[in-house]
Amino acid sequence: MNSDLYIKIKEYFKKMVSQKDYVKLAVIVGFLGIFLIFVSGMIPKKVKESELSKIKSDTSVNSETHRELLEKNLTYAVSKIEGAGSPQVLVTLENTAETIYATEERKNKEASEDKSSGEITRKKESDDCEKKYITVKDSEGTEHALAVKKIEPKVKGVVIICPGGDDPIVKNRITEAVTTALSISSKRVCVTKSI
Repeated sequence: MNSDLYIKIKEYFKKMVSQKDYVKLAVIVGFLGIFLIFVSGMIPKKVKESELSKIKSDTSVNSETHRELLEKNLTYAVSKIEGAGSPQVLVTLENTAETIYATEERKNKEASEDKSSGEITRKKESDDCEKKYITVKDSEGTEHALAVKKIEPKVKGVVIICPGGDDPIVKNRITEAVTTALSISSKRVCVTKSI
């Protein structure tokens, strides 16, 4: 069936060329070109949407992993402070991890002036900006956006519950250790005694 269609199309084009009806041929080729441009413009949008959903899911996993790693490291460090005992640590984050991707930007600036009798009557300017992610292929041939920078989430607060949490000296040592390790203010650290 496909070979019959191919043969009919081929014969139709031969007939048009032999009749020297180039105008019809040019119109058909033009419409075919416009159709191909339209179809190619739709394909990248689908790729970008699937890529963005993958990026969003990776970000939430990375934030959770980051929080767990902070809690583990703080638990270890606080447990080494004299009088703290075995602590439980809870870290809350202000936001999720953010990855900045390489982009290519095209700017188009147009200016036009209408003149009558040597005077400018109307001046019009327009700026167009098109931004596109730069992608790279991995070893499996899958395209991914090229990451330039990763911004870890900010720590909102830290709660440490430990047996020595009611001793002011131990509390001060823990607070100093946590504020130094995370570069946060002491207002964001709560140290309390466990039951």
